[in-house]
Amino acid sequence: MRKVMMGAAISMGLMAAPAQADNIVEVAQGAGTFNTLLAAAEAAGLAGALATGENLTVFAPTDDAFAALPAGTVESLLQPENKDQLAAILSYHVLPRELASNQLPGRTIHIRTIKAGGDRLLAIEKDAHTGAVVVDGANVVAADIQADNGIIHVIDKVMLPAS
Repeated sequence: MRKVMMGAAISMGLMAAPAQADNIVEVAQGAGTFNTLLAAAEAAGLAGALATGENLTVFAPTDDAFAALPAGTVESLLQPENKDQLAAILSYHVLPRELASNQLPGRTIHIRTIKAGGDRLLAIEKDAHTGAVVVDGANVVAADIQADNGIIHVIDKVMLPAS
């Protein structure tokens, strides 16, 4: 009887294997608040890298964050002739490693973003008392959203790298 129960438990365990998690692009699509970011990633030729890259951290501006840019900015950036500029801006929002909020010290640190037009450093500050995180002036409004190839932190503004 014991062998039968063990065999049944093992069989059930194999059938109940965890489902594959979504990649960063799929998680963003499912949220429904990153349509502009996804369109920009596609226009910049970065959507594939966000879907297949490994161990990434994405500071993801919401549609409202893009809407807060000066009128015409998003439309201009989405033009094919501005692809390199758009890629540089979006790359400024991505780290080549996973960085969860609980890994941040209670002070400002500087971390390299993925390369697109040169090395860029992001200033990431975590308030030791409140736990609030600010990345290059953008507030993290939702942290540690897991994807199978990285982590997403939702931010309230589009970060623009210094020229």
